[in-house]
Amino acid sequence: MKFHNTPLAGAHVIEQEKRGDDRGFFARYFCEQEFAANGLETRFVQINNSLSRQKGTLRGLHYQLPPAAEVKVVRCVRGALWDAIVDLRPDSPTYRKWYGAELTADNRLMMYVPRGFAHAILTLSDDAEAIYLVSTFYGPEQERGLRWDDPAIGIAWPTVPAEVSSKDAAWPDFDPAFHGVDLMRGLP
Repeated sequence: MKFHNTPLAGAHVIEQEKRGDDRGFFARYFCEQEFAANGLETRFVQINNSLSRQKGTLRGLHYQLPPAAEVKVVRCVRGALWDAIVDLRPDSPTYRKWYGAELTADNRLMMYVPRGFAHAILTLSDDAEAIYLVSTFYGPEQERGLRWDDPAIGIAWPTVPAEVSSKDAAWPDFDPAFHGVDLMRGLP
């Protein structure tokens, strides 16, 4: 596996190294030793699967407050999506900055989303499917989100979302009090 730094502290795009022959190929999705050697989370408690039928479907921006703050490793397994992350750790040099990358079934890239980051996917194809490793169980009382088009964050989405759930559309603009910024202090 190749671990590529993103402009955001602690976030990575992970590239699978394929070993192949005329039958096809083999590649790792996760390796505890390689993740540990790169200083990344190695304990995951869930593997989640999402399918979005319509191109332009937005899911996010979501995250969880401590003690349920989570690491995610996201991979698109069918179609294409654009993965966006926002650093919400006030002690971070990239606090309130965002980054986005195209993840497709063909490029097999993965996004490593650290604790203290908001995360969203925007589908770039119909029937886009993603799987993601999650380090912490879902804690509904710790769930938070940001409005996808919050001008204070200013994400340059590749296209305007065609489908946003009522829950995701109702998230507020960034507000340190609501978004638990003090609780994010000191997260790795």
